[in-house]
Amino acid sequence: MSDREVDPVTLEIMRNQFESVAEEMGQVLITSSYSPNIKERRDCSTALFDADGRLVAQAEHIPVHLGAMPEAVDTVLDYDPEPGDVFVLNDPFEGGTHLPDVTMVSPLSVDGEVLGYAVSRAHHADVGGMTPGSMPAGAREIYQEGLRLPPVRLVAGGETNDDVLSLLLANVRNPGERRADIRAQIAANERAEERLADLVAEHGRDRVLAAFDAVMDYSRNRVTAELRDLPDGEYRASDVLEGDGVTDEDIPIEVTATVDGDAVAFDFAGTADQVAGNVNAPLAVAKSAVYFVVRCVTDPEIPPNQGCYDPISVEVPEGSLLNPDAPAAVVGGNVETSQRVTDVVFSALADAAPERVPAQGQGTMNNLTIGSRAGGSDGFTYYETIGGGFGGRAGGDGMDGVQVGMTNTLNTPVEALEAEYPLFVEAYGLREGSGGRGEFRGGLGIVRSVTVEADATVSLLTERRRVAPRGIAGGEDGATGQNLVDGEAVPSKTTRDVPAGTTVTVRTPGGGGYGDPAERDADARRRDREDGKAE
Repeated sequence: MSDREVDPVTLEIMRNQFESVAEEMGQVLITSSYSPNIKERRDCSTALFDADGRLVAQAEHIPVHLGAMPEAVDTVLDYDPEPGDVFVLNDPFEGGTHLPDVTMVSPLSVDGEVLGYAVSRAHHADVGGMTPGSMPAGAREIYQEGLRLPPVRLVAGGETNDDVLSLLLANVRNPGERRADIRAQIAANERAEERLADLVAEHGRDRVLAAFDAVMDYSRNRVTAELRDLPDGEYRASDVLEGDGVTDEDIPIEVTATVDGDAVAFDFAGTADQVAGNVNAPLAVAKSAVYFVVRCVTDPEIPPNQGCYDPISVEVPEGSLLNPDAPAAVVGGNVETSQRVTDVVFSALADAAPERVPAQGQGTMNNLTIGSRAGGSDGFTYYETIGGGFGGRAGGDGMDGVQVGMTNTLNTPVEALEAEYPLFVEAYGLREGSGGRGEFRGGLGIVRSVTVEADATVSLLTERRRVAPRGIAGGEDGATGQNLVDGEAVPSKTTRDVPAGTTVTVRTPGGGGYGDPAERDADARRRDREDGKAE
């Protein structure tokens, strides 16, 4: 067998090795970082790409990060990367998602030849802008959201560009924390180069490159086979965002999904034009949400890589909510609008794949940012996304108190939160009765109350405070969420300065129910009879 051929057994071994490269990158990033947002919540993602910028393997991290990464690599390729370079970027109009998500792209050189790229993306707790934490509800243009970085060489030929690093750190709060997290990302990318060199030494250059192609071919074939099992046709759905932080007017999102043989196309014509507030989502984010849903309604065991994306096309009008023109504000688009795109695409495919589409989950990341405007050691920035209810689905209740849709982070443990920040957790638990009734009920939301022990700025970017997560197949809707500051209800998107002693409470939505609730009662009665408990 030539080095350009890969037998099935070897391919399976190498596929797992490629995924191990991405997973090990993630472990290096998580264990080397300083901020709780990365080391505790794991709000970061890592992936391996080939020399043409195609996704080969990813760690099981954050869906909205991973599906949008190819745009970052494509952009960096335009800058002629060389061995020893590390590009940093966060500009949503040049390969990024929103400004807090800082991306590092490194060419992977083996014996002087670039064979691939390592990519790490991490949500930094602050990148400057008008409010601590860089998640301002009041932003009207991207300049207010933080430092904007087009692709630039942070490391050139193996040497750190201290001028670029100094410029970056001069524009953020907590520069010591940012420096440490940046170094962690660089270390993660360096680990990928070491591991790729090991694979070339083990298998040979040509076989590694052949395996890159083969794993993508395998995934593409598996996805197209799954799509052929869906009934051809057009499937439509719509939903709304609850305002943009400027007004409370509903913002429509519409999609038509066309299944045609072994391909599926999504057209978002009818979606609102871009808005004044910060819920605009870059096209890469919209694509990422679509990719995620298609992965959910096809076999989840299919290895995630570029091959999975090839049968999927996405059309979005320019200048719209999901494909805005600069300098639109976008910080909420990545975290909140992505969730609604997920909901609407699931709804569109509900008739095509009814057994694989759950009721709507909480449909929000419940973004809570608390930070101090004080400088030096007195400054802090805390960021959290808070879990809620997962929708009921065929054969099972929805999960309680979990992240849904486009995020996959952990929580910040109470002990770590109180040790790192001037915050005290008053309450943290499940929100009883918040899941929608059904044959399979929706998951429960969460109640989290935090008292701020210093003067601070609080920002909330949330959804599903007015429009409940929908049940499906006769199931009832989940409960809407609620935001409170010292017991007073505040809008779903708000930023305000608060004095020490203020308590912020977030009650997250529950998931929708699946199926007729009467069937659940009937099932319970049958179980009682079988157990001899009924008269």
